[in-house]
Amino acid sequence: MRHDLNDLEVFIAVARHRSFRKAAEERNVTASSLSHTMRALEARLGIRLLNRTTRSVVPTEAGKHLFARVSRVIQDLEQALDEINGFRDTIQGTLRLNVPRPAARLLLAPMLSGFLKVHPGVKIEVITDDQLVDIVAQGYDAGVRFGESLALDMIAVPIGAAQRFAVVAAPEFLEVHGRPASPLDLRGMPCIGRRFPSGVIYSWEFERDGKNLTVSVDGPLVLDDDEIMLDAARDGVGMAFVHESYADEDIRQGKLVRLFEDWCPAMPGFYLYYPSRKHMSAALRSFVDWCIKYRQDEEAAGSAAA
Repeated sequence: MRHDLNDLEVFIAVARHRSFRKAAEERNVTASSLSHTMRALEARLGIRLLNRTTRSVVPTEAGKHLFARVSRVIQDLEQALDEINGFRDTIQGTLRLNVPRPAARLLLAPMLSGFLKVHPGVKIEVITDDQLVDIVAQGYDAGVRFGESLALDMIAVPIGAAQRFAVVAAPEFLEVHGRPASPLDLRGMPCIGRRFPSGVIYSWEFERDGKNLTVSVDGPLVLDDDEIMLDAARDGVGMAFVHESYADEDIRQGKLVRLFEDWCPAMPGFYLYYPSRKHMSAALRSFVDWCIKYRQDEEAAGSAAA
């Protein structure tokens, strides 16, 4: 037998005040409506809960027992709801983010420390995962991906600058194998392959002056991590196709040589995405705002430097 929680709340109010009038004033309803509710509840239970006279309302033994049990439950429910409201209004709680490894290293790492210093009540769990996942089904609050990978029903905000890829090789490697003049020359030369989490081997993509090239490369090594690719490229294993930011320092130091820079245009950067603007926790709302401001500050600094 199921009962409306409202009926039990009416019983608790009447039993506590021992008065239909006072309980009605508390709940902002009429005393007659409460009396009707109590008669219906007692009829469903098949037992009297309140002894009524013209001058008093007193719980029966069954009523006293029900009052003792249900009042604690309702108090716990009210406390739980108050705590939930606290999550909405107070910047606290845990945020779970699903992020590809390059975005975690290149983008989020510098953002997180500042955010956590400002919001010490927030805990962030970053799960690095290069696969496309359903963040709602897997219990994440938000994720980071390239814009082209996002589902249409997601809210997405850009949080990173435009990204570029770079083809790099060690100087010693080029002395032995020669320097390719065109991306098409990569065919038949030792290259370090990239395998996506889906199992697909990535075909290197190039674009220049509106012309697109897709080159299926081959070589002695296939990896799924940019940093390991760079290690292998520095060791002369083959040419690597990596995020530009990973290779910048090696290129400046002369450990790696960049190839086909004019064939690697910038593309849109990473987006922070989440299911809905409605009912966002204060922690997620603050993190979204923080990421947007961080990007704006980075862009302003770049413009000033230029």
